[in-house]
Amino acid sequence: MTSPALNTAMRRATPRDVAAITVLLAGALDADPVVRWLLPDSTQRVTVLHRLLAVDVDHAVETGTVDVTVNLSAVAVWRLHDPDASAWPLGDYHLATFAGTAARRFRQLTSVVDGYRSWAPHHWLSWLAVHPAYRRQGLVSELLRRQLAVVDGSGWPVYTVVTTEAVRDLLRRQGYHAALPLALPDGPKLWPLSREARPVHPAASLLPDRRSPSRPPRSEGP
Repeated sequence: MTSPALNTAMRRATPRDVAAITVLLAGALDADPVVRWLLPDSTQRVTVLHRLLAVDVDHAVETGTVDVTVNLSAVAVWRLHDPDASAWPLGDYHLATFAGTAARRFRQLTSVVDGYRSWAPHHWLSWLAVHPAYRRQGLVSELLRRQLAVVDGSGWPVYTVVTTEAVRDLLRRQGYHAALPLALPDGPKLWPLSREARPVHPAASLLPDRRSPSRPPRSEGP
């Protein structure tokens, strides 16, 4: 039997983990209501998700913060938004290349999310996913706790947008404030949330890396 301590131990992801993280996220997103709105065709959904997620996760490992369990059963992807940072690379080129006819809806999604998010400096929770077999082990709370200790040191707030009420309620229990839902054109609702910055002593403030990307496409939960 696998030890619970082994299942809950966390570490920072490396480039070698990109493929496994991509598979974990794609599996979690397959039944997601927003993803099904973006990609109604199941065959196209599998192909497009893997291609776009591979690019997204690879860049997040390099420039953001990606925490995983040691057995890769859970992942949290965090980014920093800094107005002085370079533009997020997952743009029109990748959508046109990988998303095909679904690119239009991806752009609609991005437009709706960008209409909510702050353009002042902040942290962004991009992805949060747990394999179904491990969802009762408290991994979500541990993944959030791990990074929020760093976030509080920076003094910047956290924003995210999730795609189900269940994930919205889970994050509310972790101290996030839920705003009014966002509407997609003829599609499901999105649930924006934020967590205010915690006061820190100026001498203890941790300044974030200003080279971080500025625009992840979306946030997703388990």
